[in-house]
Amino acid sequence: MLSKENRLKKKSDFDFVFSKGRGFGGDFLFLKTVKNNLKISRFGFVVSKKVSNKAVIRNKIKRRMSEVVRSNLIKIKEGMDVVIIANKAIKEKDFSTIKEREESLFQRSGLIKK
Repeated sequence: MLSKENRLKKKSDFDFVFSKGRGFGGDFLFLKTVKNNLKISRFGFVVSKKVSNKAVIRNKIKRRMSEVVRSNLIKIKEGMDVVIIANKAIKEKDFSTIKEREESLFQRSGLIKK
């Protein structure tokens, strides 16, 4: 599980990322990033009811996306706020596919340290 200090919690934080952040799209994931003035990177996950009406399924998807971030946290640059948004197509994907796509979005967005 992602530690509390690495999570976006407030609506104002999400709104800031959505308004000022740069977007990077993929097949079933979309990523928005913006710099923050902190020494840590924070992440938020959005899975809407369009993906599934069942909270169990939405939470399972969020846990999978969070696990990918947690396992790559050492490689990710400090001082970034990131929101990862899931589309409908993510329901049929397995964990390895989600991990592969999310890591490629990290590469494309420049979140991974050199």
